[in-house]
Amino acid sequence: MMKESPRIIFMGTPDFAVASLTKLLDAGFNVVSVITAPDKPAGRGMKLSESAVKKFAVENNIPVLQPEKLKNPDFLEQLRSLKAELQLVVAFRMLPQVVWQMPPMGTINLHASLLPQYRGAAPINWAIIDGQKETGVTTFKLRQEIDTGDILLQESFPIGDEETAGELHDRMKWIGADVLARTVKGVFEGSIIEKPQLEVGSGMLKAAPKIDTETCRIQWDQPALSIFNRIRGLSPFPGAFTLFEGKTMKIFRSRREIVKTGKKPGFHETDSKTYLRFACADGWIYCDEIQMEGKKKMFVADFLRGYRP
Repeated sequence: MMKESPRIIFMGTPDFAVASLTKLLDAGFNVVSVITAPDKPAGRGMKLSESAVKKFAVENNIPVLQPEKLKNPDFLEQLRSLKAELQLVVAFRMLPQVVWQMPPMGTINLHASLLPQYRGAAPINWAIIDGQKETGVTTFKLRQEIDTGDILLQESFPIGDEETAGELHDRMKWIGADVLARTVKGVFEGSIIEKPQLEVGSGMLKAAPKIDTETCRIQWDQPALSIFNRIRGLSPFPGAFTLFEGKTMKIFRSRREIVKTGKKPGFHETDSKTYLRFACADGWIYCDEIQMEGKKKMFVADFLRGYRP
């Protein structure tokens, strides 16, 4: 622990947040408590499942709070009793004002985009779906309107031409962890100047809303590049899907070929050995990794060995 390090409360739930918490502890910051989601039933046996952040916190002997409601008076009293000077939020839920205003140094959020672009719940997915070549992470001070607070630090980096959302997530969580740790150090030292987010025209802002079923449904009348980006932007979760012979098929990896097919978009064909492809607006989309309804994920060649049209 850093000598006389201010008291920090960390709020987060999934694996993405664990990277930041790991970095903070390795840097010697004084994390006095972790706030995470309540345990939830999961799996076939519906046993209670702990969040990734809770598991890590327990392993490292950090006290954990799991409020059902963030405005619960008992929880707020527990929060006040911790006397934290700073709160950090990574992949958590929206905080009520009474919570984010509580510590004297405020509450800092790590967001997986270059704000003000891609405000919202799914910035990693949407950056890839939109075909962006670059993304980044931002630390900023929380205020009432979502993802609009003053920026503290940002770091940009390229997106690979074939990189999936899962692969970008796994790179970004460690880049973000490093940026968050540098942000905390700068805030404690007074070396960071808060900067208001740039005002840009509404038509220039890219949004990152929650992914829904329609987002995942492949529209075969779109260009091959657009479909290819959607597939990788939704891989591995929740997965882009289409109907294949009356059953739902998710596609996790694909290739594209720009060529005149003479086929109606959505038409599919296979050699029953090596390829399964769908016609789109300007060519073919070849499926490389798929998952049929009720089955395991597999490479298309493995699927075709047992496929009988």
